[in-house]
Amino acid sequence: MLVRPTPLLIVASLALGAVALTPAVSQASSKASVSSVLAAAKLAMVGEKSVHIVVSSKSGKTVNHVTADLGTASGQENFVSGTANVVIRVTAKNAYLSGNAAGLTNLVGLTSAQEKKVGDRVIVMKAGTSPYTTFQSNLTVSAFATFLPTQKGVKLSTDSHKDYVLTWTKAATSTTSKTTSVLTISSGKKALPISEVVTGTTGGGTTEFSRWGKSFTVTAPPSSKLVAYTSIISG
Repeated sequence: MLVRPTPLLIVASLALGAVALTPAVSQASSKASVSSVLAAAKLAMVGEKSVHIVVSSKSGKTVNHVTADLGTASGQENFVSGTANVVIRVTAKNAYLSGNAAGLTNLVGLTSAQEKKVGDRVIVMKAGTSPYTTFQSNLTVSAFATFLPTQKGVKLSTDSHKDYVLTWTKAATSTTSKTTSVLTISSGKKALPISEVVTGTTGGGTTEFSRWGKSFTVTAPPSSKLVAYTSIISG
């Protein structure tokens, strides 16, 4: 459920191994193009086992804040939107969902009756189920590919640090305003995303990527606090 202000955030399978990273980035730095920078970034992320993400955004008058850790088989996210709060944890065996009443109803979409069933407990979803798969794909390295835009309409420049800057625009739809995204990717040995800024007429946000490859721990809630997802949605 990782909520981000832009469709940055699934990793494409690459035939090249991580050993090819350094020459690929070197070529991109000397004769950089949108395609070479995107290819180098995809290759760099394939070699990473984790990332820490912080998202700050605003939609109308509502301020949103997300912190998340994405790993190979586990992940965690804390999402605050106004007074609503949701915490998601994913392990190899289960996904766990908790939050306050506003978070479970407004952000997750539970009914008031379902939220009352949960109370102060934690919803548990077993590996292999549809809800688990959704959370697992968004909070593990599977989501890395969504950090990058498609090549169409993307422009390339560099900043004062000589890092790569990719800029693209999404047209307005019946439900969303026109937005402009600016993604900064390192021009160093690893072409990893650094930050993204999204601006629009009704809101925008900033995403920061850090701690690439750093380990983290996801702690499962005590069994006494768990309530099965199936028991919440039934009836």
